[in-house]
Amino acid sequence: MKEFLLLFRNAPSSAPAPSPEELKNISKPWQDWIGGIAAQNKLANQGNRLGFEGATVRPANVVTDGPYAEIKEIMLGYTIVKTDSLEEAIELAKGCPVLTMGGNVEVRAIVQMAS
Repeated sequence: MKEFLLLFRNAPSSAPAPSPEELKNISKPWQDWIGGIAAQNKLANQGNRLGFEGATVRPANVVTDGPYAEIKEIMLGYTIVKTDSLEEAIELAKGCPVLTMGGNVEVRAIVQMAS
């Protein structure tokens, strides 16, 4: 299996920090999504150098080639998944909760460092 980084980005917000209840409501879909990936044994936890292969998944399942960051976006976080192909990693990214908030998920191949 190959490893892919799912990088979560969105526009910066000037909204006040969420309340504990709002934070709980925001966190639940993320926990469910990550839990679903883990249940498929496709969640990996390690850091590596990024490769050049990739795509960005945007709302409405729009996929663009290349890992091109937009200046007006910030990185929210990331996870690393194990899949057989870039296409399979993109399919996992399509379920990310950041897409419902207007954000996007960049999918990047992980290049293993030589020991």
